Amino acid sequence: MSIWYHLGRKKSDFGQVYLAVSVLCWSLSGLVELCSIYLFESVSTYSSEGFRSVFSLFNSFFILLALPWFKYIPKKIEGIVKSKYWLVIIGVPLLFSLLATLSKIFLSQEVNLISELDVYYSIFTLAFLAMILWESFSRRGLKLLSYLSLVCIVVTFFAQLFKLSSSTYQMILAAIFKTNLVMLFFALALSWVKEISESIDLDPNKIFLKLYKRKSEKEKLENVAAISGIQNEGFQEIILTPGVYALLLKFAQRKFEANDWLEIKPKNDDRSNKIYDIKDYNEIKRIVVSVLDGVFGKSTWTKEKHELPLKNALFETSNKRNRNIRLLIPQGNISFEK
Repeated sequence: MSIWYHLGRKKSDFGQVYLAVSVLCWSLSGLVELCSIYLFESVSTYSSEGFRSVFSLFNSFFILLALPWFKYIPKKIEGIVKSKYWLVIIGVPLLFSLLATLSKIFLSQEVNLISELDVYYSIFTLAFLAMILWESFSRRGLKLLSYLSLVCIVVTFFAQLFKLSSSTYQMILAAIFKTNLVMLFFALALSWVKEISESIDLDPNKIFLKLYKRKSEKEKLENVAAISGIQNEGFQEIILTPGVYALLLKFAQRKFEANDWLEIKPKNDDRSNKIYDIKDYNEIKRIVVSVLDGVFGKSTWTKEKHELPLKNALFETSNKRNRNIRLLIPQGNISFEK
């Protein structure tokens, strides 16, 4: 909640609030269990189990409410999670399960497996949570946490199955998985804080570029761009496709030899016989994306924090004609294979 107060509140991001409330539901569930054991021994087993199931249902519900606020959501479920019907999709099963669970409390009798609908609802939640946790950690370059989250989800799943069987191991598993999930939520929150707090502040004068070709271990010719000044001072080698390498080499040669501009073809200039240096703006984007993938890794960078700063540090456009573009890196910082 304090993370939300300092950061999320300014962006109207309520994901942290829902996750905080979901953890609070776990706390209340534990409190009910302690009270039923030490303070209210006369309370029926079904009543205490019923109240714990109610808090378990709301715990799952608030986790599901938080999912649309996650920045990284797998494309195969994004349409569902971000749908305007998401509240209906998760709300209707909640109401149905809640009615069955309340019957356990007020009737003081077990209604077979239907009274454990909180288990099925939690398994439904786990399926979505597993995919989104994996995507969130992996897209931030935290692969180990991605695998740990899956391990935790598996433990949680078995804990729910043991709950149905009333196994004596259920309480131990519950303590383990709840602790692990809370720690994962903390890791998720801290990774989110890290991502929004870090941005690449690039100085074109400190960026160095080397372009050359070499033979790989399989005797294939590779197009290599060695670049420094983005992530650290050392050179990082990036393997480029022939098209991206050819255009970047053209930029480097034009900058090195005459500090001259390259011209981008206008969108509607289909009749002209003039040959342009660049067919469209997407060719510039492919250079930037290739460098980002090589330096930071695929799917670990964002447009706002990485792509736009790098593009502004690598290239400049002419004030006279915005279709004229050249490298912003100083001539002395460029070397290439002629």
